Amino acid sequence: MVSSLRRNGVAAAALATVTSLVLAACGGDDDDTGEPADGETGQASTEFEFFSWWTGAGDSEGKQALLDLFAEQHPGVEIIDAAVAGGAGTNAQAVLTTRLQAGDPPDSYQRHVGAELQPDIEAGLVEDLTWLYEEEGWMDVFPEDMLDLITVDDRIYSVPVNIHRSNLLWYNPAVLAEVGITAPPTSWDEFLQQATTLEAAGKTPLTIGPSWTQKHLLENVLLGELGAEAYSGLWDGSTDWESSEVTAALDMFTQVLSHTNVGEAAADWQPALDPVIEGDAAYNVMGDWANTYFTTAQGLTYQTEYNVTTSPGTEGVFNFLSDSFTLPEGAPHRDLAVEWLRLAGSQEGQDTFNPVKGSIPARTDADASLYTGYLEMPLTDWNDPEIELVGSLAHGVVAGGAFNTDIDSALGEFVASGDSAQFASAVKEAYENTQ
Repeated sequence: MVSSLRRNGVAAAALATVTSLVLAACGGDDDDTGEPADGETGQASTEFEFFSWWTGAGDSEGKQALLDLFAEQHPGVEIIDAAVAGGAGTNAQAVLTTRLQAGDPPDSYQRHVGAELQPDIEAGLVEDLTWLYEEEGWMDVFPEDMLDLITVDDRIYSVPVNIHRSNLLWYNPAVLAEVGITAPPTSWDEFLQQATTLEAAGKTPLTIGPSWTQKHLLENVLLGELGAEAYSGLWDGSTDWESSEVTAALDMFTQVLSHTNVGEAAADWQPALDPVIEGDAAYNVMGDWANTYFTTAQGLTYQTEYNVTTSPGTEGVFNFLSDSFTLPEGAPHRDLAVEWLRLAGSQEGQDTFNPVKGSIPARTDADASLYTGYLEMPLTDWNDPEIELVGSLAHGVVAGGAFNTDIDSALGEFVASGDSAQFASAVKEAYENTQ
């Protein structure tokens, strides 16, 4: 698989490597017309079940804005918000897997774009939505590299509603000023130097949460130490997991972890940010959904009470992920599921959802005036041809299915042991066995 997505002629060829690994499933109706209908009755549905992992502060506000718009467009429809708590969807995906295997799909469910959806496609659990893209004109408004990523044998199976950035270092400017640090670190070596200063002042250098946040940190330490090309090579086999450069990057991750509160890791990403907000810690590596938590849930002012920069060593790189929605095979209320997808992919829907959620649209025709404060930065960078794009590990772009599960198991042991060689060997073996 390839995760380096550059906005040039190489992008489409690179992304084709991802899609060539996936077997096409028999999705969609035989006629591919997409005519909304409720089962065999052809009557309009009065209920819609929406499944996601958006439950916490910072996530739920954006979701609610979009659901409110859907309710306004479909008065009288009962919306069942079947959300399952757990950052990055870890818990939700386990529940969803059980439901799908039992033949009990919701009307639409959330997945990250990329490798995360591959098992569902291979198992024939989701319908082909190419007809909807053509009908709505989305081929002209979604970026070409995004379309390449989510196209499998000329078919598309999900609708991306946003773009998030993974490689961000959030910090409390007052804490840095208090200990005499003039700027956040631009490399992980510099972070280690600052960590000594922070700890001497009784501050936690970097806060951390549960296992998925540790994976999120890992991908950005690897990216910062290896650079975009070698990082991307980890997912397509061109970078050897057992090479000296990867071992050194993994050793750096262990050193970084030693300057966190990993021994008392927070329950999820929001409480992991709280010590930074309260002035007890300096930094946290998290995606830009954190911005809504700072502003909406905590009422803080960007750049004065909190600030952000690219994670150490990743300037000029955009580590991305995207939330998307599907049309499951056997959706109980297919007509409303189709209408939900139309909204999720529309300019109105994305411009309603993203400014509140703390993300930017997957579409290229967004109303830029809506994206102020922090959101100006990712919107500009996403559309900058000079910015190099890579895909997130923790959020499903570059690894899915059995490979991703094996990484999770190995990472748990690695965090406990600090044995870089053992982790590298385990991941390399998992790649060879699953790809």
